[in-house]
Amino acid sequence: MHLEILVEDSSGAKLLSVLIPKILGEQTPFHTWRLHSYKGIGRIPAGLVPGSDPNKRILLDQLPRILRGYANTPGIDAVVVVLDTDKRNCVAFLSELNSMAEECCSSGLKIVFRLAIEEMEAWYFGDRTALLRAYPRAKQQVLNAYEQDSQCDTWESLADAIYPGGSPAIKMAGWPLPGQVKHEWAEKIAPFMKPDRNESTSFNKFRNGLQLLVAKKK
Repeated sequence: MHLEILVEDSSGAKLLSVLIPKILGEQTPFHTWRLHSYKGIGRIPAGLVPGSDPNKRILLDQLPRILRGYANTPGIDAVVVVLDTDKRNCVAFLSELNSMAEECCSSGLKIVFRLAIEEMEAWYFGDRTALLRAYPRAKQQVLNAYEQDSQCDTWESLADAIYPGGSPAIKMAGWPLPGQVKHEWAEKIAPFMKPDRNESTSFNKFRNGLQLLVAKKK
C-alpha cells in the first residue's frame, strides 16, 4: 500500500517523519508512504480553482489541483491530509474539506483528513512523559493549566512552558524564530513520543486513521 501524506508546514512534517514509522512500522517494498510539507494552510479556493502560484506551496490553495492529480496517478492507494484547525469550528471545517474532496475525486481514491485541534503542538501536550524527557525543566503550572485539544493558543502555551521568556519572547523576536522553535520541539520531543500513550483525541484519530487504512489493504 502507498500513502501520500500532506502537512501544512515543515515543522509538522518533521514531527510526522518520526511518528509515522512508530505508527505503521518501517517502510517495505509493499508498504510505503511519502510525506510532503507546505508553507502554510491557506484556504480552499472559490470554485475549487487555485488562484495562487503553485510555487508558493500553500496547501489548501492548491489542494483541489493536487487531489485531481493524485486521482489520475496509478499506484496511490490513499491521500492523508493533516491540518491544524486553528480557530475554526472543526465539524464545519471537516465537512467543507470532505465536500471538496468529493468534487475533486470521482475515481474512488481514498482521501482522509485529520485535524490537529487547535495545533499540532497539542500532540506534544498529549504525551507529557515525552515532553518532560525532552524538557525536564518545563513549567508544571503551565502544563497543568493546559486543557487537552482546546482552542487556547496552543503553541504559545507550549512556549510559555518550555522556552526562556515564553511566547512573548518568541513573538518579539519575530520571524524566523517561531518556525525555528517549532522545528526544535519536533526534533527534541518526537523521538520520545509513544503513539499508544498519547492523550490527545485528535492525535489518536490520526493514529487510528493511518492504522485503519493499512489494515484494510492487507
